[in-house]
Amino acid sequence: MREISYRDAINEALQEEMKRDERVILLGEDISHYGGPRRVTWGLVESFGEDRVRDTPISENTIIGTGLGAAITGMRPLVEISYIDFALLAMDQIGNQVAKLSYMTGGQTKVPLVIRTQGGAGGGTAAQHSQSLEMLFVHIPGLKVVIPATPYDAKGLIKMAIRDDSPVVFIEHKLLYSTKGMVPEEEYLIPFGKAAIRRSGSDITMVTYSAMLSEVMAAADVLHQKEIEAEVLDLRTLIPLDIDGVLASVKKTGRLLIIHEASLVGGMGAEIAAQVQEQAFDYLDAPVIRLGAVPIPIPYSESLERLVFPNKGKIVTASRALIVA
Repeated sequence: MREISYRDAINEALQEEMKRDERVILLGEDISHYGGPRRVTWGLVESFGEDRVRDTPISENTIIGTGLGAAITGMRPLVEISYIDFALLAMDQIGNQVAKLSYMTGGQTKVPLVIRTQGGAGGGTAAQHSQSLEMLFVHIPGLKVVIPATPYDAKGLIKMAIRDDSPVVFIEHKLLYSTKGMVPEEEYLIPFGKAAIRRSGSDITMVTYSAMLSEVMAAADVLHQKEIEAEVLDLRTLIPLDIDGVLASVKKTGRLLIIHEASLVGGMGAEIAAQVQEQAFDYLDAPVIRLGAVPIPIPYSESLERLVFPNKGKIVTASRALIVA
């Protein structure tokens, strides 16, 4: 096992899957010789050629439509949308075609399409390049939604996505590409729908995903110093959702705090809170609390941007409020 970056973990997975299966192709804006907006596909065109690593026009609707056509005719394409914000330009293709075609053909048509994109804020990229729109895809039946927080998970989950016969929206975070973690050299896959317990605890359950994991883990360290033991669950996939894992933790701790970078209104926290209330109400010793972004367009100013999102301090404050509730 060696330490590599989140970016390199995905790149390595793409190399391995393209070597394993010649049907795997890449489509996206400037992904060949330029390597894509975050250099994730750097060097792949030299290894596999322009037939399999194809630059596309700046047209998200066209990119998704081409990927869909390739998927239903025997290929296993990965298409890249450079910012999740721009996926809005292709929502008819994603929501009405990609997600529904297998169902509408009675399962006769498979759609092994992976839509890679990156979201989240950081670095002052402003309102049109900083959104966390994962719930748009969670709300559409027929899509799987994957959102890894670590290099290990990024590699294992994207390999699983490529081999899946259903469409997968694979969401990376712009602040994670340079982060590093331990990744095995041997091949491995991570199954969808299984959350990772990042820290065990008995006093409060904290559920999160993507880049917010680092803030939650830092908050858990602070709480430990105050003799409050938090159990931290990293969802890793939103669809399928490991609600059984969440329920098992809540039944142990009696308290639940859900933290995400997406807008608080209609976020993943609301869905999880609803399901926990329905299935584990009698185990709760306090109301479920959600932390998410203030529902406003993301400011360009980095100092203002930081005020919009949950952070270590806000998580610690919310957790202590839950403990005394």
